[in-house]
Amino acid sequence: MKVVLTGSLGNIGRPLVKDLVAKGHTVTVISSNTARTAEIESLGGSAAIGTMQDTPFLTQVFTGADIVYLMETMEAVGDMFDPAVDFIGEISQIGENYKSAVQNSAVKNVIHLSSISAHTNQGNGILLFHYHVEQSLRSLPADVNIKFIRPVGFFSNLFSFIREIKSKGTITSNYGGDQKEPWVSPLDIAAVIAEEVDLPFNGKTVRYVASDVVSPNEIAAVLGQAIGKPDLPWNVISDEQLLNRWLEIGFNPQVALGFVEMQANQGTGELYEDYKRQIPELGKVKLKDFAEEFAAAYHEA
Repeated sequence: MKVVLTGSLGNIGRPLVKDLVAKGHTVTVISSNTARTAEIESLGGSAAIGTMQDTPFLTQVFTGADIVYLMETMEAVGDMFDPAVDFIGEISQIGENYKSAVQNSAVKNVIHLSSISAHTNQGNGILLFHYHVEQSLRSLPADVNIKFIRPVGFFSNLFSFIREIKSKGTITSNYGGDQKEPWVSPLDIAAVIAEEVDLPFNGKTVRYVASDVVSPNEIAAVLGQAIGKPDLPWNVISDEQLLNRWLEIGFNPQVALGFVEMQANQGTGELYEDYKRQIPELGKVKLKDFAEEFAAAYHEA
């Protein structure tokens, strides 16, 4: 089948291209970076250079595809330290661009990388744009089949703690403790998407993706052991304290507020309200596996 992938060669895109090419699919990868062309071609794909903001370009590339895989990234719309960027508004507009391109290209099968808590516009903080994009795509005609893939929090997000661990010897957030929550590896997300490419499409469906279920204290213990700091603590501060920290270092206010709200609702479990109704089979990559990757990045930083 002819499959078009947005999102270039990120942590999901790279293994996904490899898997789809190995299965015999014809893969086109959309990237805004011409420097990616050689790597895309080395993996067996074809590169299409353009942006998520260019609807005519998307329409042209989608035309003739059997399946399109859609994703959005904050990096595609701006720098998280730029206070002028409206991330929620601009990514929501990408959803409208995708909707127009799908409709104008007559594509009938779509896989969309969404997120935990995309079922609601309440209490999900910065994840609100995923709700908006899902709503845009859900308004496509009934003959457009869409598989909404909703991963939980990425293990790779934990890399953001490396600087604090090195400078202060701690992990700090506005939630913590022993309450378990699901986490996911990009490798398991790529595996699920590749599987869904080969499964029948029927209407508009949702599939959650998770790899392991662990608590903040377990994360600190496992990562600490991996980096030679077995007593690494996960400290909890107030929402206000965390927000002020992030604003002081120059985070975009919308991003800072959005992450604080999202993480607060991780702590209460509210973020996982719909996930708990459709708990998936866990993937292969566990926290202990990710800890090896984390340790390598930590020692290189």
